[in-house]
Amino acid sequence: MHSFQTFLYFICLACVVPCFFLKGVILFLQAKEAGSTRFCMGAAWRDTLGRKTNFNQILEYVKDIREMGMEVCCTLGMLEKQQAIELKKAGLTAYNHNLDTSREYYPNIITTRTYDERLETLEFVRDAGINVCSGGIIGLGEAEEDRVGLLHTLSTLPTHPESVPINALIAVKGTPLENQKPVEIWEMIRMIGTARIIMPKAMVRLSAGRVRFSMPEQALCFLAGANSIFTGEKLLTTPNNDFDADQLMFKVLGLLPKAPSFHEGETNETEDYKEAASSS
Repeated sequence: MHSFQTFLYFICLACVVPCFFLKGVILFLQAKEAGSTRFCMGAAWRDTLGRKTNFNQILEYVKDIREMGMEVCCTLGMLEKQQAIELKKAGLTAYNHNLDTSREYYPNIITTRTYDERLETLEFVRDAGINVCSGGIIGLGEAEEDRVGLLHTLSTLPTHPESVPINALIAVKGTPLENQKPVEIWEMIRMIGTARIIMPKAMVRLSAGRVRFSMPEQALCFLAGANSIFTGEKLLTTPNNDFDADQLMFKVLGLLPKAPSFHEGETNETEDYKEAASSS
């Protein structure tokens, strides 16, 4: 039996509304009862500027989830330094902000923010004492050199990311990449294996696109070095694997959930936060 980390990934899209409170609490409880050790909340934002009410509500959700004994992750776009500190104070375990691809290929895919702005957000997160979750997507039309470039950038950050999500593009009709060829399982295995070798202590997460792969194919990804998945109905806007199918896979492969990386009842205001706050 092998220790494994599972997630429930919930997307709150572009807004967090008051009526979400009860639904949110139910989802938090369902995630914990299902064996998830971390709850991740995402929003389809460029950044959090001008979203003070929404941001404050997210801070409350972070506190609620931590009180339930789970780790909590957010992906909210770019952050300011003070916002990272506030998230840390609320108890945030990790912040996801993917680089997506290499610096060279990046302008072909994203124009709403620069590569350096993404790296700056990762710096603010790390300085606040929050674990960094950063990876990328393959299947965007990039060359193999771009995949190497992405992993090189991640592995040469001052500190390796605590987690590295490896996503395979799911082509969506009506989008600029709708005709991209599906990622082959061997491409995923190679990417995961390389990430595991150069970032040996990172949680390498088999992320979006997993829905296309069979149980034996996913097992090969785990053997290559993946030791985490995302569970839940959707990852952002694309479908995810069925919950019952995942539970069966865990049983067949002998995978056990990894315990949260903090003790229940642990204070949210860690020494790392105090140091970050005092230097701001």
